[in-house]
Amino acid sequence: MTTPAKLWGGRFQKPTHELVDQLNASLPFDRRLARHDIVGSLAHVTMLAQRGIIPREDAQTIARGLRTILREIEEERFAFRLADEDIHLSVERRLHELIGPVAGRLHTARSRNDQVALDFRLWMREALLEIAEGIVETSGALLDLAELHRDVVMPGYTHLQRAQPVLFAHHVHAYVVMLTRDLERLRQLYQRVNRSPLGSGALAGVPYPIDRHVVAALLAMDGVLENSIDAVSDRDFALEFLADLAILMAHLSRLAEELVLWSSSEFGFIEFDDAFATGSSIMPQKKNPDVAELLRGKSGRVFGHLIGLLTVVKGLPLAYNKDLQEDKEGVFDAYDTVALLLRVLPPMLRTLRINRERLEAAAGQHFTLATDIADALVRAGVPFREAHEAVGRLVAFCLASGKSLDQLTADELARFHSKLAEITLPRTVWDAVRAREHPGGTGPEHVARAIAASRADSAGARQWLESERQRIEHAFARLLSEDVP
Repeated sequence: MTTPAKLWGGRFQKPTHELVDQLNASLPFDRRLARHDIVGSLAHVTMLAQRGIIPREDAQTIARGLRTILREIEEERFAFRLADEDIHLSVERRLHELIGPVAGRLHTARSRNDQVALDFRLWMREALLEIAEGIVETSGALLDLAELHRDVVMPGYTHLQRAQPVLFAHHVHAYVVMLTRDLERLRQLYQRVNRSPLGSGALAGVPYPIDRHVVAALLAMDGVLENSIDAVSDRDFALEFLADLAILMAHLSRLAEELVLWSSSEFGFIEFDDAFATGSSIMPQKKNPDVAELLRGKSGRVFGHLIGLLTVVKGLPLAYNKDLQEDKEGVFDAYDTVALLLRVLPPMLRTLRINRERLEAAAGQHFTLATDIADALVRAGVPFREAHEAVGRLVAFCLASGKSLDQLTADELARFHSKLAEITLPRTVWDAVRAREHPGGTGPEHVARAIAASRADSAGARQWLESERQRIEHAFARLLSEDVP
């Protein structure tokens, strides 16, 4: 019996139109799932043999053929054909060419619906580990930057107006704790992704004595999805992946925006290393923060993929629909985008040059100690609102007279509140910084403890990453060895 032009073509009397082949094909992008498809098939055929659903000899022949195909793909000798539609049919077509009709037993007790859902999850858990590693590396670079400049004070901002003095390390650490939450979200998603849908069939399960838990264990997955319809038809894990990446990109974009601002001559707080800046084609004096600008700009690309997939899935009836073929391109592109940025960021951050003098000068300008003066009045028994008004009038006087707060005489201070001339007022930015030694504050001792705690968090995350990678690599190596099934 000859194999039909399409592996599903028995019911059809003529081939699909060439334009339909182009529209229908996902192979140009889902070919990156090849390794996961083959490993998933090895786990499946191992279970089929163990359960006596197919002969063990056939399973061994299929397994040898699948390993041969993987070698061909890795050595770039595999012929990808658009007419195969997707990576799953492409592998199965080549398996028929290698081992003949016995290849047809591989698809026993599964559908492309649960097969693609499995491949996508196997790919995604590795993508999650890669993004998680990038976050840990970026956090480490930020912590290095903070520790290297732990004795630098800068102006903290609200509304992009100078507000109060803070430690530069405290400001940088704010991004570390944002990234820590980003990592927590990805680790939580990892638990939901690492569950097997295989055995769900097209939507209703399969009429064979399969063991879904064996397949999950062979693939180092943490269990199975409980409902067969849900397993093949929902892509909330892909949506959550994009949502987590979008939040991560929002944080990275905020960091990039500050770096762009700080590198401008108006701020002059930092300078990018030449390796992470570009020049102008017409203005020879320019040093442009293009890397940071691209980081900021590519956030929109990731946000768009999230909205795109939400739009795809919002009106789909259960169970599987071909619309779900649109679930991967945006996810793959978002992953590629974020993974590259997370590789660029650490060396860019570690080579930043910090203008300590400019930061410290700016920290004390524009009345950044005003709040601390009001707080000094409060500690002297003045109600806060009264203190706030008095210091506000004091600042207005300084602006009108061209004086700074430290230039005012005792008589001038007393004009705005009698206690201003009686109490010790904060005079330096370090007075303000050291006054905030409490959890969450910018006091030097607390910031040092916070940085140390973040270092410990990063170490724990690295251990988790290594453990999961080893578990996956061990499982895949076992399936790809000649001893299985």
